[in-house]
Amino acid sequence: MSKIRILSGMRPTGPLHLGHLHGVLKNWLKLQEEYECFYFIADWHALTTEYENPKKIQGFSKELFFEWLSVGLSPEKSTIFLQSAIKEHAELYLIFSMFTPVAWLERNPTYKDMLQNLKNKDLATYGFLGYPVLQAADILIYKARKVPVGLDQVPHLELTREIARRFNYLYQVEFFPEPEPLLSEIPKIPGIDGRKMSKSYGNAIFLNDPPEVVRKKILSYVTDIQRPRKSDPGDPENRCVVFNLIKLYFNQEEIEEIIKGCKSAILGCVECKKRLAERVITNLEKIWEKRKEIEKNNWEDLLYKGIERARKIARQTIEEVNSILGFTYKF
Repeated sequence: MSKIRILSGMRPTGPLHLGHLHGVLKNWLKLQEEYECFYFIADWHALTTEYENPKKIQGFSKELFFEWLSVGLSPEKSTIFLQSAIKEHAELYLIFSMFTPVAWLERNPTYKDMLQNLKNKDLATYGFLGYPVLQAADILIYKARKVPVGLDQVPHLELTREIARRFNYLYQVEFFPEPEPLLSEIPKIPGIDGRKMSKSYGNAIFLNDPPEVVRKKILSYVTDIQRPRKSDPGDPENRCVVFNLIKLYFNQEEIEEIIKGCKSAILGCVECKKRLAERVITNLEKIWEKRKEIEKNNWEDLLYKGIERARKIARQTIEEVNSILGFTYKF
């Protein structure tokens, strides 16, 4: 029996951080063992906010590919490709845009949120308004049946489902599946200032940060503000931002020891953060070593194989769509 096909991607807008590692990539690693996975570098999507600096996108795309492979994504197990190398995405996007109501796009909650939060960028563009249609084309051109998302992204996927339904209804076919969300529990990864880790906030620990930078950043983390002195008992489970990272990097026995030491005022915040920093560095060292191996090999060949695999499927889908529409000209 063939595996269920899933699809997901990332925009190449900068280096990856611990939030990406624990919130997305570790889940992708599990999925590639169970599903037929398509993971793509969404460089066209990056243009929606970085259209003034397009040359940066190529470098970030290469970095993204390296980092994906460094954490364990396998070109043998998953189809890994570059969005802009598959022109059929754009063709299907154009077709979908012809029948997608503007009202569907304007009610998109992410659209409204980003307009509010990225006021330093001019996002009053057709491309930004319509990027969910391109997203629908990305998913449906491979007829993916599931899309890994967090709970907050489910409304986004619903638009793709609506576009699939509308295509099938308009042209009286059962062609596109309505992809279902593959819900994943995304751990809360706090940044240095306690907010969600994000490169936009300047509070991230990046996967390519050298050891001394990782140590400095972790030591500057906000901890229990109600514990100004080491002699004061702490409450890591309810008041400490760093504890969210501790739960990811220590086993249960170690976590219980840290809780006991903090509550009894035996373990100080600085000592605790030093232990965390060394554990994070130890884990990142495995990624750094893998990265060195990848850079020695012909990485372009690995990416090209994924592109070829994706292109073959995308081309077949477009040919079938054009047949449904009656665009079967022989020129």
